[in-house]
Amino acid sequence: MFTGIVEELGEVLAIEEFRGAARLTVRGPVVTVGTAKGDSVAVNGVCLTVTDLADGALAADVISETLSRSSLGSLATGSPVNLERAMRLSDRLGGHIVQGHVDGTGTILHRSSGDVVRVSIPARLSRYVVEKGFIAIDGISLTVSALGTGPAPGTHWIEVSLIPETLARTTMGRKQAGDPVNLEVDMIAKYVERLLGPGEPQQ
Repeated sequence: MFTGIVEELGEVLAIEEFRGAARLTVRGPVVTVGTAKGDSVAVNGVCLTVTDLADGALAADVISETLSRSSLGSLATGSPVNLERAMRLSDRLGGHIVQGHVDGTGTILHRSSGDVVRVSIPARLSRYVVEKGFIAIDGISLTVSALGTGPAPGTHWIEVSLIPETLARTTMGRKQAGDPVNLEVDMIAKYVERLLGPGEPQQ
């Protein structure tokens, strides 16, 4: 479980591909402090298990399911990545509850003056997003400032407004139109939908 408050802007040092999966090695001198093998670290919003640690870097295996459902497959050596260690019960919840289970991917459509970014969102996820609600983009807890549809039929988008701190400390300061991003909607909305849906037949 994470908060969506990025602790460090890391860098991909190496990517090893094998049998449809991959092993990422990421530089992260901040997040590797106090981290042990088997711990969880969010990389661009994807919860990964640390398999090795050395010299301020961590390694994690990424299975084919994760590669197909997230933007991690588009990373290359040298790519910047958002890093966050799993939260502790004693931590402040500065963002919102983020599971690190990516719901889908979107694309940066455009950015206005650097601080307002419009992102496409799959139609199946748009129902869980509300104005002034939470969304995690590449693991960053952000507030939705606007949402809409178009111009192409069936397309949906959201906008987020970014403060200078977020631009400086995360990948959002470097993202350009056409870049893919990981999306995780507020899990509370999904639970509410499930609870309000048709119930199981009574025996």
